[in-house]
Formats: sequence, C-alpha cells, structure tokens
Amino acid sequence: MPRPKQCRRVGLSPDCTYFKPAGVPTRDLEEIVLEIDELEAMRLADIEELYQVQAAKQMGVSRRTFGRMIDSARKKVTQALINGMALRIEGGAIEIVPERTFVCGDCRNVWKLPFGTGSPDTCPECQSRSFQRDDTL
Repeated sequence: MPRPKQCRRVGLSPDCTYFKPAGVPTRDLEEIVLEIDELEAMRLADIEELYQVQAAKQMGVSRRTFGRMIDSARKKVTQALINGMALRIEGGAIEIVPERTFVCGDCRNVWKLPFGTGSPDTCPECQSRSFQRDDTL
C-alpha cells in the first residue's frame, strides 16, 4: 500500500478552476484533473523561474517529489491541449500559505507580501536590492 501524500505548501488558490476548448459542449468533453499542488509546481518553475531545489523547499517537499509533480502537471496540461480535453483544477494534499517572507541582507529587515503580488524591487526599510526570500519563517 502506498504512503499517504505529504501535505504540500501552496501560495495560490486559483480563481479559475475549469478550462475547456471553445465551441465544444462540456458534456461532450473528456476531462483531466490537475491538482492544485501540480499547478503550484508549474507556477514556481515556469512563472517564478525557481530552480527545482528552491521550489521544492518552498512547497515543503523533496526535490524528487517536486520533479515528479512538475512532470505530471506538464503532461496533463499538454494532454488537455493536444487532445482537446477539459482541464479541471482541484484537490491535492495542500496547505495554502497566504504570504511570502523576505529578509534584507543589509539591514536585516523582515517583511511579508501576499502571494501573487510579484517580487519586490527593494527593501521597504533601506531601499537595498540585497534581499532574499526566507521560507523558514
């Protein structure tokens, strides 16, 4: 019997959870389910452009698990696009993390920003560009 899935940290709760080809009634479509943690893996790798090690740490999983998730997600999306299937986004063992934490390398200021707002340009305290994300806080 396989182990239960480990809870994965995600920083998004998608507003749109169903995509389908235009002009085809939903009842005539095959459906493929993309789990929310798989969507988060795609966001971190393809939008945020994080390396797998960084993205895995952020989601609270191993690098190998992250690699399997991103492979599965990309395969499902590609299948839906190539075969004209509907794509439903739902499920997964997830914990939604509402914000990201940053630490300034110069003044050691710590601040938080909600997910989905993009990366900051400078530290709000000293305007330094020498800051990094800290997912341990």
